[in-house]
Amino acid sequence: MDKISVEARSELMARIRSKDTKPELAVRSILHRLGFRFRLHRKDLPGRPDIVLPKYRKIILVQGCFWHGHTCRLASKPKSNQVYWARKILSNQERDRRTLASLKDAGWSVLELWECEIRAGRGLIERLVDFMQA
Repeated sequence: MDKISVEARSELMARIRSKDTKPELAVRSILHRLGFRFRLHRKDLPGRPDIVLPKYRKIILVQGCFWHGHTCRLASKPKSNQVYWARKILSNQERDRRTLASLKDAGWSVLELWECEIRAGRGLIERLVDFMQA
């Protein structure tokens, strides 16, 4: 059972951003400091990727652990409305697979970064540099 009302939960979930999240801003800041210029959320690409580096044909997807069903502590399963959330996260994962395949089929190199690894920060700069140099 949820500890707050349905209306309060709905309002809380509606405030969660899909763009300009803290993890996304952190990655963008690192890329900018490294001298890379990029475009954001291009509508003409499948899934509106978070960060697009057209000059290099590279895309960086910043995935929220909860919303995309990562297997870390940030992706805990809700105690209320479990059937809804299981379906929601599964559909997000299926959409992610289709999007990733479409981007790769179109010739883009794609790096998926998870919220938990961005928060931890260990090796993030090196991982971004390696991806951009590959």
